[in-house]
Amino acid sequence: MAFGQLSGPPASHKQIALLQSLLAAAGHDDFRTARHEFGLTQRQAGGKFSVQEAAELIERLEGAEPAETTEPTRSSGSTRSSGSGSPASTQLRDLPAELLATELERRNWIVIPPA
Repeated sequence: MAFGQLSGPPASHKQIALLQSLLAAAGHDDFRTARHEFGLTQRQAGGKFSVQEAAELIERLEGAEPAETTEPTRSSGSTRSSGSGSPASTQLRDLPAELLATELERRNWIVIPPA
């Protein structure tokens, strides 16, 4: 498959319209503004989806909880910005440190506990 090509038949106009309405409900103007939060590729950010990709994203958006309206609280002593408060970052904050460290080490990261 060539770079940037669909991996199946293109999504219907109905699927694209549904995706746009679901993204608007999630607070995004278009696919480009939702690219990083939902992990869309450049092709998808341009509004080009295969039927399967569109169906998977629709399922994720319909099953997603409403976006948080307040900034989540940060742990004491943290000086880094917490980012956008996206669902993925919220899930990471809720993970036990040992589990997160184990997963990072499994992916060949070096983990050093705080002093």
